[in-house]
Amino acid sequence: MPTLLCFGFGYSAEHFVASFGDAFERVIGTVRSAERAAVLNAHPGGRLKALLFDGVVATPELIRKIAAANYLLVSAPPADRGDPALSVCGDALAHAPHLQSIVYLSTVGVYGDANGAWVDETTPPHPGAGRSHGRLAAEAAWQKLGARRGIPVAVFRLAGIYGPGQNALTQIVRGAARRIVKPGQIFNRIHVADIAQAIDAAFARKADGIFNIADDEPAPASDPIAFAAELLGVAPPPEIAFADAAVSMTPLALSFWQECRRVRNDKFKRALGIDLLYPTYREGLRALYEDMRNASSRGA
Repeated sequence: MPTLLCFGFGYSAEHFVASFGDAFERVIGTVRSAERAAVLNAHPGGRLKALLFDGVVATPELIRKIAAANYLLVSAPPADRGDPALSVCGDALAHAPHLQSIVYLSTVGVYGDANGAWVDETTPPHPGAGRSHGRLAAEAAWQKLGARRGIPVAVFRLAGIYGPGQNALTQIVRGAARRIVKPGQIFNRIHVADIAQAIDAAFARKADGIFNIADDEPAPASDPIAFAAELLGVAPPPEIAFADAAVSMTPLALSFWQECRRVRNDKFKRALGIDLLYPTYREGLRALYEDMRNASSRGA
């Protein structure tokens, strides 16, 4: 059975391994803190091995794991020096003898602001935010490595990710939900379970190229908040005009709200043979709500 190496064992990678990790004999995931490595390495079964990687220095053990890897999932964000895996481990990756397929997790933010128009994989990227410039450069760098090695590289441009522990329901329960209203502003989303099945399909099909990973229905940011409140049987948070909310936003959040686009997802569903488990936020939130209810019943 093959070995999977995840550069950046974050939310999406962890959910992919939880759903499809049995396909691999070994799973290696890089993390930035010793505490998280200890937690992951304490899991029973022993298939997952977490390694420290600070994006500056690669340990000899990490270099050995690169040499053994068959599949590579990359989600670590770019740094000032570019993609950390390539900048630090580029030589090892360029000569990894068993590497068969790479999936790179990027963002639909590379398209920049489209004034609400539809974008697809043929739309020229025009990133506005600095982090999106870094992602676009990293996309190109991984594609260049793949072309040089003759290895397929699937670049996944992800919409806003939600799922267990990271959704409108939990925001309301924690008292952290804000129903911000900006006329004409819409966003796509994607459930982490649909990201996981897309990664699995990309590895299975040795997919190559750029794919938008998004749901079927772009919608205002306030809509999932209102729908989640309805599911919970509580009053939704009061509406807040964007102009009022913007004064307390971080630069990162503000840049998110300054871009508007509708993301087409036809290519990834067709090319990867994907039927979305959660075509819109409504199906996704309903399923998450049922999980919350079931967990509450078990706890009672």
